[in-house]
Amino acid sequence: MNKLIARILRRKPLLALGLCGAGVAAALAAAPLAAAQGEAVMRYMQPPAPIAQILDTPPTPAIMISRDRQTLALLGRADLPPVADLAKPILRLAGYRINPELNGPSDGRVQWLNTLAFQDVSAGVVREVALPQGLRYLYPQFSPDGAMLAFAAEAEGRLELWVASRSSGEARKLSDVALNAAFGAPFRWTSDSAALIVNAIPAGRGPAPAAAASAGGPLVQENEGRVAPVRTFQDLLQNPHDEALFEHYFTARLLRIDAASGAAAPIGAPGLYLTVAPSPDGRYLLVTELKRPFSTAVPASRFPMEIAVLDMNGRLVHRLVDRPLADDLPPAFDSVVTGPRSAEWRADAAATLVWAETQDRGDPANEVAVRDRVLMLDAPFRGRPRVLAELADRYSGISWGRGDFAIVYSRWFNTRNEKRFAVNPSRPGRARLLIERNYQDRYDNPGFPVTTTNARGQSVIHFTPDGEGYFVSGPGATREGAFPFLDRVSIADGEITRLWRAEAPYYESLVALLDEGGERLLTRRESEAEAPNYYIRARTGEASPITNFPDPAPQFAGVRKELITYQRADGVELSGTLYLPANYDPARDGPLPTLLWAYPTEYTDARVAGQVVDQANRFVRPGGSSHLFLLTQGYAIFDNPTMPIVGEGGAEPNDTYVQQLSAGAEAAVNALVARGVSDRRCVAVGGHSYGAFMTANLLAHTDLFRAGIARSGAYNRTLTPFGFQAEQRPYWQAVETYTEMSPFTHANRVNEPILLLHGEVDDNSGTFPMQSERFYAALRGNGATARYVVLPHEAHGYRARESVGHALWEMHNWLERHLRAACD
Repeated sequence: MNKLIARILRRKPLLALGLCGAGVAAALAAAPLAAAQGEAVMRYMQPPAPIAQILDTPPTPAIMISRDRQTLALLGRADLPPVADLAKPILRLAGYRINPELNGPSDGRVQWLNTLAFQDVSAGVVREVALPQGLRYLYPQFSPDGAMLAFAAEAEGRLELWVASRSSGEARKLSDVALNAAFGAPFRWTSDSAALIVNAIPAGRGPAPAAAASAGGPLVQENEGRVAPVRTFQDLLQNPHDEALFEHYFTARLLRIDAASGAAAPIGAPGLYLTVAPSPDGRYLLVTELKRPFSTAVPASRFPMEIAVLDMNGRLVHRLVDRPLADDLPPAFDSVVTGPRSAEWRADAAATLVWAETQDRGDPANEVAVRDRVLMLDAPFRGRPRVLAELADRYSGISWGRGDFAIVYSRWFNTRNEKRFAVNPSRPGRARLLIERNYQDRYDNPGFPVTTTNARGQSVIHFTPDGEGYFVSGPGATREGAFPFLDRVSIADGEITRLWRAEAPYYESLVALLDEGGERLLTRRESEAEAPNYYIRARTGEASPITNFPDPAPQFAGVRKELITYQRADGVELSGTLYLPANYDPARDGPLPTLLWAYPTEYTDARVAGQVVDQANRFVRPGGSSHLFLLTQGYAIFDNPTMPIVGEGGAEPNDTYVQQLSAGAEAAVNALVARGVSDRRCVAVGGHSYGAFMTANLLAHTDLFRAGIARSGAYNRTLTPFGFQAEQRPYWQAVETYTEMSPFTHANRVNEPILLLHGEVDDNSGTFPMQSERFYAALRGNGATARYVVLPHEAHGYRARESVGHALWEMHNWLERHLRAACD
């Protein structure tokens, strides 16, 4: 009997029901096969119409533009997968989840593609690509010249390299090689479009290592005084057998595969290649290779590694760094490894290696004038590196342009400060400050440089035809709404000229410039009533559509939305989007049962925290397990009401988390009641992940809400002792804050019904399923009204069609019983 129950539990949602409160009888009626201790196994349920019908609508294709900006690839996306796909065997190794049969990602982590078409951007002509019946594929990549699209196609028990021709519309298998996609995309084009560098399963690899029949002895970890704090990670290696499996499945042989003939030439010896990047001139490879000893404390990205330059025969040309295990970084967000890191090729040069090195030993607590140094070394990599820039904050990237101009970025988390510097790579060492800003400031977002493809197939800054400026595009957030823009920025003095801006009632964002002078634009346009589509427009003229994607959920066409602004008691300005069901008339229908769905965010500036951006020009349709589906059942939804947690002047935001959160929620409820759409007695609260954490806290610390829905949350912060979300301090430096913020501490104060949902194999850092399990046990032990639902095979977000439908059924059922029933 126990084995039978175990098999059932593997394929059915598992429920745990709080055995108290008025809803017990209804709960048991909704959960057949009730077992002892308030647990039950039930079949997957479907949400009411029209939710299920919308879930089964084929998704809108994804779009990819070729690097020469002449072609769109229309990528057909597969529907939500069946739970049987998620139930396939997976391995959880060193922070990765892989399908061992395919030697690639598990179904729970990818969006499979199943159709392909090419569309000429200028002429609008669409050419369908005939793929074999039932073929699924991943990782589409245009060649630098735009003539071919490569992708990894699912075959019998493996992934294969295919290419599709833009001109002929024909797709073909390029090679019989089995791809190794354990680390991600298993190929990349060379800059001349003549070949692809491929991660392949080594020939003759043999079967996977078998687990020993018995453990053979205890597993032991030991530390002798070494300080090694690490955040909470999922899916780590557990034992020597895991290490052997990791080495087996992640080891790849590098091959150069000719894009015309498919002929394969080996490159060096097999290895654990975390990253592989061909140089712009095609002569070298920059590789990151992992090495033993592995670790059970950190994911693969912190394993010992060698970053090196190889030639196209796999011979070592230059070793940049041989880095030991990085399991002892300080928990602060700006902590980094010592020595070279963030290595890349300079995009506007033939073969120049670029990297950063910390000058503060990688610890933000060490006060130094220069924290990071950015260095360059040209092929053949035998000279002394040149200093491109010295930074007072942490290096965060480069936009490459040409020999005399590039932009270097730096950031510092504690202040949310971002700086951008102009540098001259041909005369390195001096950096000119271009911009300094709070990177959370939406009103002051200057955008980023528009890019183009240079002669070597690399992405570089798009300069104006006279060479005196460059183009920048940005989101254009204002109080009235977001209106993306295109600017020209002068290289000499930074003067900004606005060239184009989206206009109401549209949200229209730049996809690409279709000519060198920026006179013709490819944009993606939507409005409140119009589904997103792609347009060609003259910069100073009209726009013409080149796609005609329909509304995926016309059932939502009558839904009303409006921005509501209000203030917290301390004067911080807040806002949220109120959605009302179609045909709702407040005078006729009165207040509606309302769900407030939110996600708190930490800030260092109250002014930035209070920024308001109207969403009136955005096309909104729900997908997946979205709470917005509940609009179809007569609920009002107050979506994403801002819940800022502010710490100004060096104060820690979380030291007043509960007070600020409660004040924000109270202000939101007051605003809803003042508008007449909600009754103070009939508001529920919900959220996912950190929003679930918020929900549990609000039910524990306030009496503002009738019920709550908490999905995939963490509730006991002592289980994430080296930081969580934006909290950098370890538990032992902030015991009171960790304790006060943990809903688990206050489970005895949760006196409203709460629905807990969690994926059985949650992969998000810190939100172990145990978090919901133990929180539910605390609630039950204190007599709360609670329901705990475990979705089999699901991770942090829910993917399977059955799981998504059931989660929505649970949410609707919970609100019907504990919100609507109490308000009617």
